[in-house]
Order: sequence, then C-alpha cells, then structure tokens
Amino acid sequence: MTLEKFDKNHLIHELKHYLPSQTPLKDFIHHNSLHAFQGEKFYDAIFKASEIFGFQATLALEDFRKLYEIGRINEQILDRTLSESKSDISKETLLNKHFEPENDSRIGKLRGIWKQTYHIDLDNLVQPLLFRLMGSYLDQGISTWDFPIGNLGLIDAIKSLESNGFVSIFKTKTAKSLLFDPNTDFCKLLELLVGEEAYFEQYVFDQQFSHRGWSGLISTIEDKPETLLCPRIISLEDFIFLELLLEIDNLTATLGNNWLPLASNLDIEPIDLFADINETEQQKVLKIWQNAFEWSYYDEVLGGIMTLKSKKLFANQASKKSFQALFCIDERECSLRRHVENLDKNSETFGTPGFFSVEFYFQAQNAKFYDKLCPAPVTPKYLIKEIESNHERKHELLYTNKTHKFSSGFISTLSLGFWAGFRLVQNLISPKMSPAISNAFAHMNQHGKLTVVNKSLDDTENGLQIGFTVVEMADRVESLLRGIGLNQNFANLIYLVAHGSSSANNPHHGAHDCGACSGRPGSVNARVMANMANNISVREKLSERGLSIPDEIQFVGALHDTAADEIEYYDLDLLNTVNKESHSKNALIFENALDLNAKERSRRFASINTKSSLAKVRKAIKARSVSLFEPRPELGHGTNTLCIVGRRDLTKGLFLDRRAFLNSYDYQTDLEGKLLTGIMKPLGPVCGGINLEYYFSRVDNLKLGAGTKLPHNVMGLIGVANSSDGDLRPGLPWQMIEVHDPVRLLIVVEHFQDIVLKTIKSDPSMYEWFANEWVHLITLNPETQQLHYFKNGEFVDYINLSKEIHFFKDVHTLLENAKEMETNHIVHATQENLPIYLYN
Repeated sequence: MTLEKFDKNHLIHELKHYLPSQTPLKDFIHHNSLHAFQGEKFYDAIFKASEIFGFQATLALEDFRKLYEIGRINEQILDRTLSESKSDISKETLLNKHFEPENDSRIGKLRGIWKQTYHIDLDNLVQPLLFRLMGSYLDQGISTWDFPIGNLGLIDAIKSLESNGFVSIFKTKTAKSLLFDPNTDFCKLLELLVGEEAYFEQYVFDQQFSHRGWSGLISTIEDKPETLLCPRIISLEDFIFLELLLEIDNLTATLGNNWLPLASNLDIEPIDLFADINETEQQKVLKIWQNAFEWSYYDEVLGGIMTLKSKKLFANQASKKSFQALFCIDERECSLRRHVENLDKNSETFGTPGFFSVEFYFQAQNAKFYDKLCPAPVTPKYLIKEIESNHERKHELLYTNKTHKFSSGFISTLSLGFWAGFRLVQNLISPKMSPAISNAFAHMNQHGKLTVVNKSLDDTENGLQIGFTVVEMADRVESLLRGIGLNQNFANLIYLVAHGSSSANNPHHGAHDCGACSGRPGSVNARVMANMANNISVREKLSERGLSIPDEIQFVGALHDTAADEIEYYDLDLLNTVNKESHSKNALIFENALDLNAKERSRRFASINTKSSLAKVRKAIKARSVSLFEPRPELGHGTNTLCIVGRRDLTKGLFLDRRAFLNSYDYQTDLEGKLLTGIMKPLGPVCGGINLEYYFSRVDNLKLGAGTKLPHNVMGLIGVANSSDGDLRPGLPWQMIEVHDPVRLLIVVEHFQDIVLKTIKSDPSMYEWFANEWVHLITLNPETQQLHYFKNGEFVDYINLSKEIHFFKDVHTLLENAKEMETNHIVHATQENLPIYLYN
C-alpha cells in the first residue's frame, strides 16, 4: 500500500492480492488462506497478518499449555525448541507468564470514524441490500427468476433497473443522479465520502475487508469468469463503485446534508496498513510453542520410520504380486491401503495424484457444461465425452420446478406436502440415497462409453481435441508408471482407485472430493487411464521406450467413496477369464478392507460405537453419507500433517492415522532427480494448500474459516453465509476442522539431499514454500539412512529423539482402544499381524 498520490489501478491490484481467492462452491479448491503473505517467512507473515487484519494466527497460549500438560507437547522437544530459538524467553515465561490478548488490528479504524462522529453504522445500512443485489445478480440457479438484466455488466444492469423499474434501490435522488451522471467515477465518489486522497486507499481497504468474502469472490470471478456456469460481467471496481454509491445514499438519507467528507475533521494521519511489525514477546512465546507442538508429532513419526527401516520387515517379500493398486495420494486413502496390504500380504499399493496424470474436460451425456478434471492451475486441451449411455438420471419429484408457479405450486403443496413430511421423518430414522444427494458414483455412468481415443486431429469441439492420440496416451501412461517407480514386476491386475465423496445437505462437498480433479470425483480419470494403459497401440509405443507391459496385464478403473466407504469398478467385462476370477477374489479383499476402514473412521464419530460389529459400523458410516441431518458426513482432510515421497517400505505397516499424503516414488529409477521435480512441484500448492486452509480455519474459524455450518445459507450456489444478509464465509466450517491439529505439513523425501535441494531450487514458486517455511522438508538419505532437515537454505542433520516403541498385536483391539486424542505414544504390532505405530 502506498501513501503517495492516489492510484486507482494500484489500489485494485493490492486489494486483489490480499482478498480471499476462494472460487464458487462447485470448484472448491483448497489453498493457503494467507497466500498474499507467502513471499515472507511463515511466522513473520502470520503475525503481520494478525496485526493488520486481526486474525488469530496460532492456537491460544492456554491451549498450548494444556497440550503440554497432557503430554501432547513433549518436554524434550520443548526444551530443544527453546534452546534452538536463541531468544531471551525462559521456560518459566513459556509455562506461566500471563499475556494480555493482542486483538487490535489496523483494518477498520478509519472507516469506523463514521460511527464515532455521526453515530451511524454504514455496514448495517448498506450491506444487507448490497449482498442481496450481488446474490441475485450472480445467482447460478437458486432463484426462481433470473436477474432481469443479467447479460449486462453490473453497473449497466443497475442503471437499467433504475430506468425501467417502478421502485428504486436508492433512498435519495442524490445517489440516483450520481449513478446516471457521466462524470461520476470511482474517484469522485471517494472525494464525496472521504475528501482527501491520502486516505482513499485505507478507506477502501477498510470497506472491502468488512465483507472480505463477497469482495474476494467477486475479484476471483473477474479473474476467472469460467468459474461461473451462467456467465456474469462483474469487476471488483464496479462492486466498490456500487458500494460507495450506497454509502452516500444512506448517509444522505439518514443525515440529510448535515455530513462532511470523513477526512474533514480528522486529526490522525493515514497509516500504511502493510508496514512491517516489531515482534512482541508474546509472539516469540507462541512461535516456540507452535514449533514444539509440531516437532513433538513429527519426531514420533520420524522415529517410527527409522525403526521400520532398521527392522527391514518387508525385505524378503515375493516379487510376484497378487494384484497392485494405485490410489490417490489423499491421506484418507492411507488407511485403506494399509488394510488392503494387511489382508493380502502379496498385494502392493502405490500413491499418485488422483487425476492419474491425464488432464481433460469431461462432458457427461446430455450434460450442458464441461467439468474440469485435473489440478486447478492446469488448462486442459482435451475433451472426453460420455456416449452410448442409456441411463437416465433420476429426479426427485418433491423438488420439481412446478412448485415455483402459483397454480401448480398450490396443487403440489396439497398433494406432495404430506409425502414430503413423511420423507423427512423417514430420512431421520433410515437415511438412504436419493437423487437430491450428491452421489460420488453419479458423476459418470459406469455402463456408458468414453471417447478416449482421438479419431482425427480435426475431431474437436469448442477448441478442444476430443480424445488423445496414441503418442499422447503413451506419454501419460509412461509418466504415471515411471513417476511411481512401477516399470517392472507388474501384477496381472492393476487397479486405479480414484476417490470421491457422497454427502447430503453439504454445500462444501467439493472440498471432500479429489483436489487433483478440481474438487470432483476422479472416476473418469481412473477409467480413462485404465483404457489408455490397456490400449494395444499404446503398449507397443511404450515397449519402444523400454517400458514393456505383458499382454496378460490388465488395468481396472475404480472409485472409492470416502464418505460411504463403498467402491465401484469399471469395464470389468473387458477382463480375460483368468483376471475375472482373480478380480472376484480381490473384490472380497477390498470389501473386507472397507469394513476395517469404516471401523477406523468411526473412532472420530461420537454417534458410532467402534466396538460394534463390522456390519453395524459399516451401515452407520453409510447412513452418515446420505443423511440430511448429518453435519459431519465425513471429516475430509481433518488431521492431515504429513506427505511422504518415497517407496512404500518407508511407511508400510505404519499406523499413520489417516494423516499422511503418500506419494510413491523410487529414487533408484531416478537417480538424477529428473522425475522428482514434477512430483514435488505440486506438493506445496496442493498438499500444502490443503494443510494451511485447515490450519487457519482451525485457529481462527470466525475470520479465516466458515463458522459452524448449521446456520449456513447457500447464496446463489456460489458461497455460504450465516444469514440471508451476511458476508460469504471463505475457509472451512467448524464441522470439518474441529478434530484438526493446526500444524504445518511435513514433507519427507527419500533421496539424497543434494538432489532434493537442486529440485526445489529449480522453480522459484516451488522453492518459496520451503525457504519461507510454509511447509517443512526432511530428506532420508537412502544409503546412510540419515535424516536431514531443510533450514535457512540448506540441509542440516536431524537427530531423532523418539526411541520408545510399543507392540500391538490385533488391529481390532487397536482401533477400539485408540480413541481420538487419548494417546501420545507409538504402538507396534508383531510382524505376523499388522505392524502399526500409533500416535496422536
């Protein structure tokens, strides 16, 4: 922010930089809530953001002290952290000194003078109407009637309404005349309201951050208009213009002509909102506690990894696998992989981003729009269409649009009202899937066909190539397999298990689907990649490149519903006789693994008795995913803390408690690190983005999160507010983050530290995540087995403190006794059963 001569373009640019960048609900993509500060060191950034905007940047001091009292912050780790901080803080200060809350913020002080001077609350007068106008103008399908002039830009649409309407949205002729005056611009309105240019930027920042949710969404839509299915022409500048006009209107209506520009009677100088801050003693204390909390957890994990490496429990496994399965790196798949491997010791699982290295838009048959199925930063050039699908999507009679009309609505109420009441009670007692529920399996019809193979380069639609050529398919299959180190010893059946999430009455369901697929289920990606890998011409091309896949090997696409714990397979009719028989056996393994997965998940749900039979637990888990009354259909990425990049034997058997993103990578196939760059580059934005959105939504759910979802009102299918007049709530609701430990992501990479250092330095945007400590980075040297921690631009030796290992023999007893947040030790089972390390 500048205090020099006012520059409107500079102001808009700065606003866009600091406002939330959350997209509409249909494209809910996790990101760093404080992305604007990412160019600074983590602690400098969060404490600066706290002073500017009044955010809570860490857990409260008393929360840290309670965690220490119950043993979740290790005393040895705390002492080491205190020593390494090289500060003047004593342990007595950490444990006992009282600090007054630091709740003051720079934002809002200037504009708050309206209330002090004229006893008028402009927010209460302006925002209810402003938000209703925006909700109506941007509406994507909730309202019965469209905005009258939605094909015009925002200001032109308002002018048209004022010209042709019977009533005005303005209370005074002054505001209306300003609207139609060709000489009225952004700066003139600020002159009328504020007076002196020196205060303009501070005033607009105060104004826009009084409703950062709406402002941020409009800024994002302006930059990414494709995020709206029903396009609108809107800009942040037009939005501010309208709000300034409404402020003038309400000041005039309330005070007449008895008001002056805000700066007329000021005796304070304008402030630089983004000036550097001086670190306080309380911030130093919070920094030490946060580091101690993080490393108390990390150190136990690293201790488990090192113990597992030293025992070499999986060194003599048979090379021929019964089957192999590729899962998304999503931490919710960590537990399912572990259960599959335990039930079939000869199976092998891998982790890879859930779009399976194939990027495209997808159009279901008879669908009006395209769905983007790849990471958010990627712009696909390909289109996959669903064809020959005879399946008709079911519709819920109770939600017919006939109820919107007077006569048919009256009849519908009389005829369907009692049935609606019955269904409501029925859903409370016995929830079940219905067309009104977001069904992960409904994204694609499993019996339809997909246009995977491009017939001609001229076969395009809206500038997108339909399908992929043989070379393009071979490139993607090779990238996938070499990236995870699967280039030999193939099992006869290789499953590509995507994931999605079913839930009812949950506007944030996109946050539970696959982030690598732009917040949608990855079923199409899994099926497309399986089709590519099974293609004879593709295999011939791969063979020429030294990647030979025998003819008997077949790939099968599948989708795991992480909320209901169910799985669906695709194109099983294409399997040969031998593989069909094998799949029947493998399907039972997956089904039994899903039973155990449901039991493991039930530990975090108060309404489910984990000690019940597997059938009862599974039924209860299914019911949660389809219940209209369930605010927690699943906990999404709650408790995520780790990302492991390496071979499976690095973590196989570790009970990571569904907290780890697992990205398969074999350094032996990539000694120079050529593949490592492609693997590590998305880890910051994707895994780190997920982690930080959960972190900030947890430590300040009021300002950086979405609050409790119970009073949420969906606004125009683009966002949620806590009432019809409230600001949109960026971030995550309480029911997704209440069990989350707010710690930064620890990325562990199995490779030589010089290769990893070269990799992260190869891209400035990637290096920023590690250099500024928004995520932590540890390398495990595959030869010396030494851990190295990336700090201050270099790798230093890390000495692990956690040594105590306990044994646990039975997975059922483990899950039934390991209640959430009750333990703080590591548990290990015998090799004959499931090797597990348990930590919380």
